[in-house]
Amino acid sequence: MGERRQRARERGAVEGRPVDGKLGVMLVGVGGAVATTFMAGVELMRRGFGQPVGSLSQLGRLVVEGEKRERIKDLLPLASVEDLVFGGWDVFGEDCYEAAVGAGVLSKEHLGVVREALREVEVLRGVFERRFVSSLEGDYTKEGEYGSLKEAVSLIREDIRSFRERSGVERVVMINCASTEAYVDSEAGRRVHGSVEDFERALEENRHHPAIPPSVLYAYAAIEEGVPYANGTPSLGAESGALKELATSRGVALCGKDFKSGQTFIKSALAPAIKARMLGMEGWFSTNILGNRDGLVLEEPANFKSKEITKRSVLDAILEPEVYGELYGELHHRVEINYYPPRGDAKEGWDNIDIFGWLGYPMQIKVNFLARDSILAAPMVLDLALFLDLAQREGLGGVQRWLSFYFKSPMEEEGDGRVEHDLFVQLLMLRERLREMAGLGSLCDPSSLR
Repeated sequence: MGERRQRARERGAVEGRPVDGKLGVMLVGVGGAVATTFMAGVELMRRGFGQPVGSLSQLGRLVVEGEKRERIKDLLPLASVEDLVFGGWDVFGEDCYEAAVGAGVLSKEHLGVVREALREVEVLRGVFERRFVSSLEGDYTKEGEYGSLKEAVSLIREDIRSFRERSGVERVVMINCASTEAYVDSEAGRRVHGSVEDFERALEENRHHPAIPPSVLYAYAAIEEGVPYANGTPSLGAESGALKELATSRGVALCGKDFKSGQTFIKSALAPAIKARMLGMEGWFSTNILGNRDGLVLEEPANFKSKEITKRSVLDAILEPEVYGELYGELHHRVEINYYPPRGDAKEGWDNIDIFGWLGYPMQIKVNFLARDSILAAPMVLDLALFLDLAQREGLGGVQRWLSFYFKSPMEEEGDGRVEHDLFVQLLMLRERLREMAGLGSLCDPSSLR
């Protein structure tokens, strides 16, 4: 690690804080399919079983000079996968090995290799409000342990401090991998989340609040404890003016919500290609077949609405119908998710795209993506844990716009301008920030690609 930092210093990179010691990764929904697939994958890689395919932090490279490229993990002082320690919260009491077996993502052979490591992961009782996830009945919760939402936050904060002490980690990041919560009404949210003062008052005065789901409590607790936070779900989490303001003032790194791992990943790659050729589009119909716990939760209309909003926002942002009205002004965009238990975690995404070309003649594009939801998401959890930890050590508090690449709903600060959804512009933003931290020169202004 010293050699890596020396090379970065020689290039004029930001000094940052040292990467000595263990990094704790605390996962909300630690027993879920994404979290257990991530943890099992890291444990397997430590033992020489498999490669971190899909992880930019581990396999990605940056141009150093001429055509010479070096791995990102060798250019920057990222925490090593050997130094990760796992823990977190769940509303079901089974250990992480049992949960991974039940999720059915990884083979029995792979899980057998890491059985004991998964069983040793500390699973803490979660904060649970069933009205936000009505399809689930949590049986391992903090129900009855707090009288107000402020007290619930205090319990989460104590969990973070206790995890630090028991595990011996130097630093902690938090990533939400839990089930999607019901959509929070925007008007109710404005009254509570507009300022830190209003938000904290609501925590003190309420034990339940229609605009404060558990994801927000975890995000607030993380910020108060100086822990970088990422939200892999469409739930509200830290996406409020109050929490972004608080994170900026405390120097805590935050980034987006809802992992862009499957169908929307493909959408954010195809849409820029269609726009680049100035081809028109009349409609884009997307449907998903999903059989895991996420699929069950998304059967509820209020929970699906949270997901629908993050999935639908991509096309308008990329295609800019307000600018290119003759090409995209009449676009019909529809998104569906269908719960189909036999499919399990191996979801299927169907896309029908109605485009038109020269003289308005119609054409079609069909995409059938047979994906593995948690296999796609697990390397994103790894990247975000390492990059958020790096950002925090380099003093980059507040919203990390350069991590938009990983999210359906990128997070922006007030005044940042348009939200960027184009996958390739997002990737360039990410690479440019990494080049800056590695002391390498800029290659391109991302805004020039719009």
